[in-house]
Amino acid sequence: MSPLLTIVLIIGIILFIPLLCRTIHVPSIVGFILAGMIIGPSVLGWVGNSYTINTLGKIGMLYIMFQSGSEIDMNDFRQLKYHAIISGILTFFIPLILGLITSHWILGMNWTTSVLLASMYGSHTLMTYPIVSRYGIQKNKAVNITIGATMWAITLSLIVLAVVEGYIGESHSSFDYMIRFALLAVFLVTVLWLFPWFTRIFFKRYRDPISGYAIVMLMLVSAALLAEIAGLEGILGAFLCGVSLNRLLPNRSPLAGRLTFVGNSIFVPLFLISVGLIIEVEAFWSGWRTIIIAAVMIGTKLIGKSIAAWIGQWLFRFSGMERRLIFGLTQASAAGTLAIATIGYELGIFSSEILNASVLMILVLCTAASFITEHAAKLIALQEKAQLVSDHEDDYWLLTSVGKDLRPTLREIGEMASLDNIEIKQSTDWQDVSSMVEHTSKSVIVYHEAQPINTINRLVVAVPRYAEKERDFITCFGLVRRLASELGAKVIFYSHPDTQTALQAMCRRPGKYLLASFRTMDGWEEIDILSQTIKDNDMLILLSSRKSTASYNPLFEEIPTMLETHFTSYNSMVVYPEQLTGGPDMDVLLMDIPPASTTWSLLSRCKRFVKRVFRIDDPA
Repeated sequence: MSPLLTIVLIIGIILFIPLLCRTIHVPSIVGFILAGMIIGPSVLGWVGNSYTINTLGKIGMLYIMFQSGSEIDMNDFRQLKYHAIISGILTFFIPLILGLITSHWILGMNWTTSVLLASMYGSHTLMTYPIVSRYGIQKNKAVNITIGATMWAITLSLIVLAVVEGYIGESHSSFDYMIRFALLAVFLVTVLWLFPWFTRIFFKRYRDPISGYAIVMLMLVSAALLAEIAGLEGILGAFLCGVSLNRLLPNRSPLAGRLTFVGNSIFVPLFLISVGLIIEVEAFWSGWRTIIIAAVMIGTKLIGKSIAAWIGQWLFRFSGMERRLIFGLTQASAAGTLAIATIGYELGIFSSEILNASVLMILVLCTAASFITEHAAKLIALQEKAQLVSDHEDDYWLLTSVGKDLRPTLREIGEMASLDNIEIKQSTDWQDVSSMVEHTSKSVIVYHEAQPINTINRLVVAVPRYAEKERDFITCFGLVRRLASELGAKVIFYSHPDTQTALQAMCRRPGKYLLASFRTMDGWEEIDILSQTIKDNDMLILLSSRKSTASYNPLFEEIPTMLETHFTSYNSMVVYPEQLTGGPDMDVLLMDIPPASTTWSLLSRCKRFVKRVFRIDDPA
């Protein structure tokens, strides 16, 4: 078949297979693999084992692992890191031990072959992660733990492979091992530190979408290459690259959308098609030995991963649907399994029967994992959507910026913070902002940008005293929490000790945990301490309020001057919570308005005296 005809055929498969699968209610992953098998050498023979398709398919596999790392909720990931380690140990060692038993005593293999074969059961690939991403449940606790567990499972399987290779291969000197450790150290330092540092600088200087996409792709492929140079699998490098660039790629940002679109529409389907091309249908009926081995392998992995999912549900108190989601995510095998099977065959450990059985296992488990993940992800997404609607149904937001037109960025912030009912306006100056705040009861956000929001590392949040008494305090806290989650940013709260107690309680809420640190700020007159502690790549968030509310402080009127004096080179966000227009709730709030502090009263009198003497007008 000519190259152009091959391209037409592949594009046709990418176009029509999802439509067909949607009609017959079958996951697209299954359709792509079966389509590759049908057009491949073992059935119709239209497309051979093409080097080009395999190369592009490998990028698709790297894409899946990169995407799973880049979409992790870093706050949850830090909080759940020990959960991920425990889950990784469970999902690797339970199938491994079960595999040793079945391989040695049922299939009659020697211990070397049994150990290497069992390591294939412990490893898994996040092939069904695009389903999770499509349903928008990437930040679910079970998903985050499973993604972290995947990294550990892949690493442990590669360690087993390296040990077996060293056991039957040529002996290596101490110098060889020193070289390997040095390469591993260079790989980790480069991917986890140098890549994000360079990418952040690049994003600050170049903001066009093509350059942004190109630099991320360069980092992805380079990380995979460095991993292979260090003696690891490229998929591990892609995953770590996704983790390292996580903060620079918020899930709801345009760049993340472009990455997901190109990956899911081109590279991932090509990878699935390439998996189908290598399946040898003749091997399924060439002998009962291949079928028996495949059946034992499939049963072993299904049972082992199922036991691990049940134990994980009991340990981490997951729902039954979350257990099924974990089971679906950890079933699929592709790149890691193929790598171990191929290397084992080349070393003479595996026979051709085991190699063919491994490919059959990949086909069956990918199919089963697709159905399980699709069903569980859909139901979890419906539950989370219902909860999200109930949390935000009464929230209305007005987003604005002063001077510089930032309407596209404001829309992006609204997406990041899951603000459904938003209105975006452009303000000419702070007097215009004051008029907006005065004539609306909506929550108002005034945003200033000095660098792209996806390059922010920390959120420095100043909260006035008695803010916890405001009706919209929980909503404003949720805004900070969701922004921190999307940006993978650390949060530092500056507040009065009494308000700090309320903030700490909010951070510990089940299901809405926020990892934050706290600094004491007794009164708003101490706000200047922020100018001494704020750093590059920080964003300042000031929680203000309107007059006649519990947390109002007359010094709020000086916020524009303070921002222009001290914080023009930093991103900043001033938030005015929603204000009630009257009623019993408003009367309750007004009864507890705190008196102005003595320090503020003295400063205020001195300020008014200076203005009268020198006839200084208030800034616009």
